[in-house]
Amino acid sequence: MKLTKVCDGLDFPEGPIAMADGSVILVEIRRQTLSRVLPDGRIDVIAELGGGPNGAAVGPDGKIYVCNNGGFIWTEGDGITRPAGTPADYVSGSIQRVDPQTGAFETIYDSCGGQPLRGPNDIVFDAEGGFYFTDLGKSTTDYVHHGAFYYAKADGSHINRVHAPMITPNGIGLSPDDKTVHVAETRTSRVWSYDLIAPGEIAPVTFDKPGRLVVTLPDYQLLDSLAVQADGQICVATLMRGGISVVPADGGPVQFVEVPGDPYVTNICFGGQDMRDAWITASGTGCLYHTRWPSAGLRLHFNG
Repeated sequence: MKLTKVCDGLDFPEGPIAMADGSVILVEIRRQTLSRVLPDGRIDVIAELGGGPNGAAVGPDGKIYVCNNGGFIWTEGDGITRPAGTPADYVSGSIQRVDPQTGAFETIYDSCGGQPLRGPNDIVFDAEGGFYFTDLGKSTTDYVHHGAFYYAKADGSHINRVHAPMITPNGIGLSPDDKTVHVAETRTSRVWSYDLIAPGEIAPVTFDKPGRLVVTLPDYQLLDSLAVQADGQICVATLMRGGISVVPADGGPVQFVEVPGDPYVTNICFGGQDMRDAWITASGTGCLYHTRWPSAGLRLHFNG
């Protein structure tokens, strides 16, 4: 598979969104911005969001909804930038809504049921116009918060915790029929699936497992964000190994696509007329790559 570098110089990019005009909207977590990468590789800042903008998605109103994790401490070594903890000025996480034309933004959620959001990470909209998002939690040298995933309405009127506790839930995506939600846990290297019985409501899970286990990757592979193919397979960005793991939803053999030179491959998104254009963020080196993917990605509900 041929990878083409669209640009470098990004400051820990994540949350890519393939837009109809050929640009890619993404966050730069360390730079604290929502940015647009043009087809020629130029980078334009849409909004300076503060904290730690992380996952992003287009909502039913055409606005960009951003999971803001509240910020990180950063470290660098061997040409790789990576997050390393919670900064002293951290307050909480939040969900922000951004106008991509003007850069104006607002916070629509920063808590649920009186509990602050800790570290919102990844986001996906359903056909109803609501969205699921993960909260990975925050960590220091002394503690790691339990995480969860949530469901919320885009107008700011409702949020509920769908499932908790989880161990560093990160990537989240929906099956092609919107009847299953998939969640990747970073530190356990596991992908879980949950059957949906209504928007924001999952079927009861059994007492012996916190969900339906799809896969546990071997060795030291950590999972980040995910995207779903049109055939239902789950493409999970895989840290440390540096690439994309393609996981069958039925738990079959996992394929791996390497992105050389960066152990912090964090996201993949799909676009183009046939949905086989794929953009991959190599966050540690600050690069965005493009490739032609072997299978079509799932067309998201509201992408522009």
